[in-house]
Amino acid sequence: MSGGFRGDVQGLRAVAVLTVVAAHAGVPYLPGGFVGVDVFFVISGFLISGLLFSELQRGGTLSLTGFWARRARRILPAATVVLVATVVMSLFWTTIIDARDVLDDAAWSAAFLANVHFAQQGVYYFAAETGPSPLQHYWSLAVEEQFYLVWPLLLIGVTVAARVLSRRGKQQRLARGSVLAVLLVVTAASFAWSVHVTQTSPTSAYFSTPARVWELGTGALVALVAPRLASRLPRLLGWLLSLAGVAAIAAAVVVIDETTPVPGDAAALPVLGTAALLLVGSTPGLLLAPVRWLLDNPVMRRVGDWSFSLYLWHWPALVLTERNAGRELTAVETAAVVLVVVNLAALTYRFVEQPFRHGFPARRLTVPRSLVLYPASLVLVAATVGGGWWWTGVQGGEDGDNPAITIDEAARLAEHERAVALVRASVEAARNEVDIPSDLTPNLLDLRSSIADVGACDYEDADVRALCPRGDSSGDRTLVLLGDSHARAWIPALEQIASEHGWRAYYLVKPQCPAAHVTVAPVREAVVFEACEEFQEWSMATVAALSPDLAIVASSPPVNGVWVDGERHEQLDEVADVLEDGYDSLFDELDTAADRTVLIRDVPKAGHDPGDCLTSSRPSLLDCMFTPVERSTLLGDVAVKVALLHGADVVDPTPWLCWQDLCPVVIGGTLSYRDTDHLTTEYAAALAGALGRALGLADG
Repeated sequence: MSGGFRGDVQGLRAVAVLTVVAAHAGVPYLPGGFVGVDVFFVISGFLISGLLFSELQRGGTLSLTGFWARRARRILPAATVVLVATVVMSLFWTTIIDARDVLDDAAWSAAFLANVHFAQQGVYYFAAETGPSPLQHYWSLAVEEQFYLVWPLLLIGVTVAARVLSRRGKQQRLARGSVLAVLLVVTAASFAWSVHVTQTSPTSAYFSTPARVWELGTGALVALVAPRLASRLPRLLGWLLSLAGVAAIAAAVVVIDETTPVPGDAAALPVLGTAALLLVGSTPGLLLAPVRWLLDNPVMRRVGDWSFSLYLWHWPALVLTERNAGRELTAVETAAVVLVVVNLAALTYRFVEQPFRHGFPARRLTVPRSLVLYPASLVLVAATVGGGWWWTGVQGGEDGDNPAITIDEAARLAEHERAVALVRASVEAARNEVDIPSDLTPNLLDLRSSIADVGACDYEDADVRALCPRGDSSGDRTLVLLGDSHARAWIPALEQIASEHGWRAYYLVKPQCPAAHVTVAPVREAVVFEACEEFQEWSMATVAALSPDLAIVASSPPVNGVWVDGERHEQLDEVADVLEDGYDSLFDELDTAADRTVLIRDVPKAGHDPGDCLTSSRPSLLDCMFTPVERSTLLGDVAVKVALLHGADVVDPTPWLCWQDLCPVVIGGTLSYRDTDHLTTEYAAALAGALGRALGLADG
């Protein structure tokens, strides 16, 4: 198996963590350093599976409590220390809203479900600009622990089944052939799924355990075949594999970048390179001398020792330092942070990792006592999160008696006039440096969760293609809402309108997927969003089948460019031309599918997050007020032009949000935006009267 100390494996660990740190630190010419995580997965699959295989080979049995106890001593102490430290630092170095997010992230991370949590966050368009979590790197630990929860059980099942079938009973040791067959099937299936889901839903794929299992499985395969195969390799072939392995990892680090869809087939480069080095290194003398010297030297072995703690510390240190500075770090500042991280890692290795593995705590925490580390870690994190939740609540509490902004003539104005007048009054209040109202709706700490309910039909899930009638489900008139998360933001208003005026409503909205018939990429990705194209086709076919009385279009411009003939275009003029054609195609179809079509112009976009501004050290209505981002406004003009050319009606919500090109983030006593470009649920609902009149569906 993989028994015995392997200096080259420690060197590979060093390569993995150094490339990850280099990429995250912005070192030039190493954009793909994040594939070091893939290298880690292969190494982990190799080492852990090798130990499991050896245990089965020696005694024919496998101790689950022993295995999970060893994992607890290896992973939990350092992971918990860094997790708690990150939460505490976030309370002091980030805004209250961001700190609340970190508390949420910490709970998921402690339960080894961070990958599920961040995958869900990543696919939502409205999470695109809130910045990465300082705990986001815990997703990889979650993937590993989920794999190692299932893998030993599967290994035991295969071994027992092989014994029964072979009728060799307890004399049967490791069922090598059966395990090999299962590993090949699982690894191949995972790789196929990884390639597929990376193309259709790349953000989810990145964090997905099923899409990563093949990397751990590849390491396990090497551990299984290395004892018999490596010793039979000719020396020349071993040398060639050594060079190929190093070249593959180096190429991956240089060629792959953040726009490359991973894992998928792109991850095969670092995975196979790592597998080749692990295989050749299993037999002394097969590794080419320069490669052996590169990996197996005192410096690389020491960095390999520190690799786990380095990985844990580097990401929160970089993220939190940058947030505290309020800007990108300079090269010198980044280098200083990395230097601090190296020292933290060395200290954590010596005083946390090693004692729990080989020192006094390890001697006291025998099997099964070590399993108590799991609940102990959860209790410690829960106490920290609970304390942080209380502290942020105190800091963001509604102390004071600052009144909401009001208008004197409110009683005699119609609702749409009242909305405009209140915006004007709110702008004037900001100019006059009026204090922020004490009783805000929603509460600042709940701002990020102010997201419209889509009911049972959440089309973010590619498998959901049902229809869910809303509003007045028995109404004899039908309206359909088409668009992305900006359309979703209008649901609270439309739901009120439809319910009160007898309209059956269908909300065909999908985050990141614009209403215009254009090909886009998911946020922060550089691949075609195939699920969006499929949804656009389905939604248009659905509209044609429903033949609604009213089709409402609301959508943001593509924020990640558009695709034409396999190339992504991001320049304003190029995007505008493609967007114009896409809207032309959309309104062409709606001309025949719906009796009437209305475009709700996209809302003005802010250049800064209002929540961050309002929870800064010296928040001010004046400082948090914004002027609309020009690019978004110009692309919004494109949609309006095409709609008018097709005879569609246009509703412009800008007067309900801005006055004289100034947009207050508090209107009356309500927060208008939950981030840079999405209305809060509460403010959208407050605009129901104004929107209903503008659509011609309500009086007033």
